[in-house]
Amino acid sequence: MSDSNATTSAESVPEPTSPKRRKIWRYILGVPAFLFVAIQFIPYGHNHTNPPPTASVTWDSKETENLVRAACYDCHSNETVWPWYSNVAPVSWLVQRDVDHGRMELNFSEGNLREVDEAAELIESNNMPPWFYRPMHSGAKLSAADKETLIKGFAATFDSATHHEEHED
Repeated sequence: MSDSNATTSAESVPEPTSPKRRKIWRYILGVPAFLFVAIQFIPYGHNHTNPPPTASVTWDSKETENLVRAACYDCHSNETVWPWYSNVAPVSWLVQRDVDHGRMELNFSEGNLREVDEAAELIESNNMPPWFYRPMHSGAKLSAADKETLIKGFAATFDSATHHEEHED
């Protein structure tokens, strides 16, 4: 009987973790942690400047303006709201790249409006705001009615602006 008790108690006692196994786990956890800290010092993605606006848009309605501000302004204006995660690499790199690209394509704060027709098409096809932006920004989740209002608001705002510019020449 004592042999079976010895076997049972030996089976229930966990083996101590070997030094080799601990070293492997330190490596598995330590290297990514070190790299995560190290990439925080890469300077790209931390320049969260909002240059002063040089132009403004007179929207056709307050509703259009509210929709544009909620769904578009973070990437397509100089009034970007930089969330906390925009300070943590590598996400900060993606956010900075998206804002830089968005401002280059269409910027409501600088009068860079040449892509506004394309923006309306992208909104209609559900490609704007981008899918990865919507979960963290509730105002960017546009209903079908919101999309229709926004597209009509773009047309009303920028058709009148285009006619106004043509008459000035």
